[in-house]
Amino acid sequence: MNAPLDGTSRTTPETTTRRIAVVSAGTSDPSTTTMLANRVADKAATIAAARGIPVEIDLIDLRALAEDVTTALVAQHVSPALQAASDIMRDADAIVASTPVYKAGASGLFTAFFQVLDNDLLIGTPVALAATAGSSRHALVVDDQLRGLFSYLRTITVPTSLFAAPEDWNDRGFSGRIERTATELVALIDGGFREAVRGEAWGAYQHSYGSAGGTELGIDLDSDLMRMATGGR
Repeated sequence: MNAPLDGTSRTTPETTTRRIAVVSAGTSDPSTTTMLANRVADKAATIAAARGIPVEIDLIDLRALAEDVTTALVAQHVSPALQAASDIMRDADAIVASTPVYKAGASGLFTAFFQVLDNDLLIGTPVALAATAGSSRHALVVDDQLRGLFSYLRTITVPTSLFAAPEDWNDRGFSGRIERTATELVALIDGGFREAVRGEAWGAYQHSYGSAGGTELGIDLDSDLMRMATGGR
């Protein structure tokens, strides 16, 4: 049962704690990219708490995984640290993904991390997209580039994306956009979109053997490929 649309909390005998994974490709310390992602996640946790949904937040700092991601790309070796990050992504009920923008494009580290993840790992997972840059000229990068990547991964991205140039941090309307994004993310979590997709429609997706964190081990003998392999029978 979903919470009322007015944001009032609901009463349930037992509420499962939900997990939000924050993925930041920020490279500075402190990082505005990480700051933006944390603000979205914290606001989502506050909104969820008002609905009676406990939330825990896991931060994946890609700066600390840069070497592991590169090794996975060129040598297909997954380090324990990268595997731990992958496990967090697999188990997350929602994701806040934030990247700096370099030369009109998302960070190479950011895109590389998602490229080394299992293609089936994030199916149906709600995602809030965010980016930071030194100029507002890059404001369309999120919608122009990131949505395509996460569509390929078969996630569900919230309608409101976030972009922050230096002047946006002092804009009173910026907090409102963060709240709007967080509200949309919580609505998808509370509505059970991920659970429905993975429970009722999982078999309708095309999977690779051993995908979804090693859980997809069945072989569909009635697929077009298998029928072709047996001479069309």
